[in-house]
Amino acid sequence: MRIVRYSLNGLVGRGVLLGDVVHEFPSGSAEPGAEVAGVTELTLLSPCDPRTIVCAGSNYGSQIIEKGLPWPRQPSLFLKTPNAIAGPGTPILRPPGVARLEYEGELAVVIGRTARDVPVERAAEFVLGYTCANDVTADDWRADGQWARAKSADTFCPLGPWIETDIADPSTLRITTWLDGRVVQQESTSDMVFGVWELLAFVTRWITLEPGDVLLTGSPGGVGPMASGATVEVEISGIGRLRNVVAERTSHEMV
Repeated sequence: MRIVRYSLNGLVGRGVLLGDVVHEFPSGSAEPGAEVAGVTELTLLSPCDPRTIVCAGSNYGSQIIEKGLPWPRQPSLFLKTPNAIAGPGTPILRPPGVARLEYEGELAVVIGRTARDVPVERAAEFVLGYTCANDVTADDWRADGQWARAKSADTFCPLGPWIETDIADPSTLRITTWLDGRVVQQESTSDMVFGVWELLAFVTRWITLEPGDVLLTGSPGGVGPMASGATVEVEISGIGRLRNVVAERTSHEMV
């Protein structure tokens, strides 16, 4: 099942995508409801509205080797703030003065039930589904000494286009990132150092995740800069493709 959030005639709703048509979200039944509209007749939003976004850094062997980093003994975690969420087709706003704005294509895990002290062997029970993510980073601002500003500016966490619930094994998916039509990242999630279940168990030892919260699982090698006007797309096999364009953030938008 593909779960979407959408805007139509000024109202925000949640539905299920069947083919090219959005239907009402199931209510008291496993079956989708009546047709809402064709997917081209409404605006797709971020498919979830998380309270907490936990991210794993340097979690692909290809990126660790590329950067010459030591092999991690445990996951390296950081947070993004909810204001960073953006939907498919929403511009990624480049803050004034940022010299290097980076794309990072990632698999995002969407939580389906309250998750605390989750055992690895039961982690799948707490997952609603998966979506595509771009962990946008202002590389200049890493020098702050912590990554709050570098990772959490407005629009720095595009998600979408929907939540795919019918993935039994997230360890065999293919991530591909395009920049202006050129492949810049391509890797299998099997290259993760810590898999989805391990990450979820590790995170929930200290951070309780609620339904709709998001876990970003890291980006493979090939992270690089995006210029204003560039189109960046993140596709994950079995899920879909997330597309955004980079735009300059104006002083008006900063008010």
